[in-house]
Amino acid sequence: MDFNYSEKSLDLQKRLHKFFEEHIYPNEQAYDLEIEESGNSLHIPQILDKLKDLAKAEGLWNLFLPDIEYGAGLTNVEYAPLAEITGKVWWAPEVFNCSAPDTGNMEVLYDFGTEEQKEEWLKPLLEGSIRSCFAMTEPDVASSDATNISSSIVSKGDNYIINGRKWWTSNAINPRAKICIFMGVTNPENAPHQRQSQILVPMDTEGISILRPMQVYGYDDGYTGHPELLFENVVIPKKNIIGGEGLGFKIAQARLGPGRIHHCMRAIGMAERALELMINRSLSREAFGKQLADQGVIQEWIAKSRIKIEEARLLTLKTAWLIDTYGKEEAKIEISSIKVTVVEAASYVIDKAIQTHGAMGLSQDTPLAKMAAGARVLRIADGPDEVHLRSIARREINKHR
Repeated sequence: MDFNYSEKSLDLQKRLHKFFEEHIYPNEQAYDLEIEESGNSLHIPQILDKLKDLAKAEGLWNLFLPDIEYGAGLTNVEYAPLAEITGKVWWAPEVFNCSAPDTGNMEVLYDFGTEEQKEEWLKPLLEGSIRSCFAMTEPDVASSDATNISSSIVSKGDNYIINGRKWWTSNAINPRAKICIFMGVTNPENAPHQRQSQILVPMDTEGISILRPMQVYGYDDGYTGHPELLFENVVIPKKNIIGGEGLGFKIAQARLGPGRIHHCMRAIGMAERALELMINRSLSREAFGKQLADQGVIQEWIAKSRIKIEEARLLTLKTAWLIDTYGKEEAKIEISSIKVTVVEAASYVIDKAIQTHGAMGLSQDTPLAKMAAGARVLRIADGPDEVHLRSIARREINKHR
């Protein structure tokens, strides 16, 4: 396995680090302050658009797509360290048009969309002129098992009629979210994994209601939030079906491969930032007659944090390499493995960074509390840890049957 980064990736890493030092970190508080002073949680800070324009002008845009026609043309191994850098500030990926759920939706349109769908929706998403959401999870069923999805997509003439209740539909409350990829049942008579389909639903279609925003550990994620939605007799033309009827589960699985690399590397970036904050705090405070950095327990936390980050990064890079070299099918165990181990590592580091900061670590004066909530979410998002552990165990057992 060769994890050496290409010259192209190394150059982009250098430029991203420079961009963060000059533009992201200096505006971290200004971003939050602008939303707070607006009095509107859905306010999109002007600084965000300014930074987007700057990133686009500097060629730091659409770094995630492997096709040079649409993106930077990077492999997963080349993009992984870039995703790690962007993960150091929670809103930073959007600056480079590399934020979820848009990245996954763009990949779906790239892999499965018709030319008409690409022209109408992929193009403006790539330009960053609109945003999108992905409606899969439902409040009335265990959505970790996608075969439980109960929302209906019923054929009627040249249209489909959509009915269902979704929640945790990230970005759906965003004023700029213009398109939703909706997953529902089109073929209830089919085998369980061939009943679902995915369809493009413009957000201004009649019959879509935002019932409420969902909070995450008390955090209101504002315009990037995850509302509960109601779809009542929503009429959508059949040309909006993605890939064809019965392919919804397959598309959902395809969406998760590179997407999980992105999620995990951003989480590693978050852990690196937490470790950096932990160390700086330990060097600036004294307790019981000596610097925190000289306390044995703090040194143990720092050492274990470094070990856990390195382990998580190496496994994620191995996964990226397997996908690049052999495809997603040969990396299924690793794709599930990183989902579990990376979040465990990030959660450990963030927790110890909070402990090192004391009461300050719980407050809005550092990004650590929001990091802790974000890391906890990842134990459920993209499938609960338990589902992935079950998948890994089954594949290991089947090797010996």
